[in-house]
Amino acid sequence: MNILNIYTDGGARGNPGPAGIGIVFQNGQDEPIHNHKEYIGEATNNQAEYRAIIRAIELVLKSKWFLENNQKEGSKIVCRLDSQLVVEQICGNYKVKNSGISELMSELKVLLNQIQIPIEFIHIKREQNKLADKLVNKAIDFR
Repeated sequence: MNILNIYTDGGARGNPGPAGIGIVFQNGQDEPIHNHKEYIGEATNNQAEYRAIIRAIELVLKSKWFLENNQKEGSKIVCRLDSQLVVEQICGNYKVKNSGISELMSELKVLLNQIQIPIEFIHIKREQNKLADKLVNKAIDFR
């Protein structure tokens, strides 16, 4: 099975405030493939979390891994986020009530529809997402 693990995090200093995203791509053996950090301007914490997963999926769609594995039997993408709210909203277990978040959710759904590989969203503890969190802080610090 060819698995792509994606760890994402988004954060803002202040809510809203200066915000950044961090993304860690790993193969099925948890070996690093690529890291991405980006300053995204003024945002809330939840907006930053959504922007992180959106950017991750955009990068996947442009990646060599995706081109080689799209529609290949046994391929799978596992997205790991430390925001339970965002995971539950993406999975349809919680309603999205904020109009700004609703727009981000719509943008994410458009991207997810372009992928033919099974995608799983998992909530993880913050301690399991330290590298993505560190990338968020670097993005904000060095904007």
